[in-house]
Amino acid sequence: MPLTGAMFIGSERRIGQGPVLEPVDPRTGASLHPGYGSGSATDVEDACQLADLAAPELRATPPERRAAFLERVAERVEQLGGELVERAVAESGLPEGRISGEVGRTTGQLRLFAAEIRDGGWAGVRIDPALPDRSPQPRPDLRQRQLAVGPVAVFGASNFPLAFSVAGGDTAAALAAGCPVVVKGHEAHLGTCELVGSAVAAAVRECGMPEGTFSLLYGSGPEVGQALVADPRIQAVGFTGSRAGGTALMRTAAARPRPIPVHAEMSSVNPVFLLPGALRDRATEIAEGFVGSLTLGAGQFCTNPGLLAAVRGPALTEFLDVAAARLAEAAGQTMLTRGIHAAYERSVAEIASVEGVREVASGSPGEDGNAGVARLFTVDAEVFLRRPELQEEAFGAAATVVVCEDAEQLARVAGALDGQLTVTVQHGSGDRDTAAALLPVLETRAGRLLFNGWPTGVEVGHAMVHGGPYPATSDGRTTSVGTLAIERFLRPVCYQSMPADLLPPALADDNPLGLPRRVDGTRETVRA
Repeated sequence: MPLTGAMFIGSERRIGQGPVLEPVDPRTGASLHPGYGSGSATDVEDACQLADLAAPELRATPPERRAAFLERVAERVEQLGGELVERAVAESGLPEGRISGEVGRTTGQLRLFAAEIRDGGWAGVRIDPALPDRSPQPRPDLRQRQLAVGPVAVFGASNFPLAFSVAGGDTAAALAAGCPVVVKGHEAHLGTCELVGSAVAAAVRECGMPEGTFSLLYGSGPEVGQALVADPRIQAVGFTGSRAGGTALMRTAAARPRPIPVHAEMSSVNPVFLLPGALRDRATEIAEGFVGSLTLGAGQFCTNPGLLAAVRGPALTEFLDVAAARLAEAAGQTMLTRGIHAAYERSVAEIASVEGVREVASGSPGEDGNAGVARLFTVDAEVFLRRPELQEEAFGAAATVVVCEDAEQLARVAGALDGQLTVTVQHGSGDRDTAAALLPVLETRAGRLLFNGWPTGVEVGHAMVHGGPYPATSDGRTTSVGTLAIERFLRPVCYQSMPADLLPPALADDNPLGLPRRVDGTRETVRA
């Protein structure tokens, strides 16, 4: 498909008249064509107006129709084939195998949400039939369902040009809920955005969805992004990116006359607790697994293990020796953008400048000037506990090992942690009591607890939680991965004593949509 640089404003293709954004190959620094004109306030307004007009019709579409639409989006993305993979590789510097896998993840989660819509549990149907003869007070007829909140603004992420972008998890969850979506494409991979946008737009046409179901805008965050969040027709925001970017959107959303929720996945150092028994049992194995996880994708994962905590001793020394040797063998990898590489180098320099921090290992230089060199630091627990900046994320392959004197100090480190996406416990013989003491604290700090694994790699499923307390996310009650993500874009509505001929189909007595329901407190599983 020829790339044109045009935005998608509903069914219209429009060239932005603002500053032209030029995608760049991060491996070479060469510009990629075409350029992408930034959208204006008028473009934002038009996209939001179309989304607002589409919202009532999309909200009312039967579940089967929305499911078929998501499946058609998945098919259209797959039909882009090698053209999509080639462009995403050129714009991100990520290897072809990684991008091909991400295509599968993107289409897989679209189909997962299609299955979730058909299941019907998301609708949250509850019916408390009237009890007119109840004493001392009659009970009215009460019926509850989950309703789509309305148009959603989605911001593409830098590190996942497909799975957290135009047709990624936020978009899939919002469309599944029945919400129109206005996407702001990430500036680093606008050609990829245009290709995927064409797939979504084609599916909208082919499935007869309302025109404003989908729009795609280009432009900077401070201009187009802030205007999008400030538009009164937008009712929720999905964002994956930096803490600075997420909190800026949160401030804009909170300052509106009618504030809206921003579901922002921001920063996490994903602590790993190396318990004494685990290090005694398999220090070498753990060190090798750690370096593999740390350097995967140049460390540009939101689940990168950037902080470790362990008790001082011979087993920890063995771990550090093996990790240092393996890290020295790890060549620097191309980072997503020149700006991300520069930010990584600044973060590493800030860690190294803290008194008491010691660099114990670094990787070898990469093949280009945009390669991030992996680094490993150590610091005593007392210093860590006094210097909260050591918890700040270095987006790249850098990690700090916090050296504790005993299990009590290990627990103090756990208690000092900020909110995280993940916490990992490496657990071995004799560690049961230590782990049991840590768990009540760790489960308040993260959305996902792992044992004897590594946090990189997020399974897209029904039980996954990719979220956590602030600053990992803006709201630790939600997830941005997995079917539970649909709940971010729904709200409960109760209908009291409504005439039967006015009830929405989801709440009708004969259950024409075949939704699972809870009637008078009892779950019904038989479908109509």
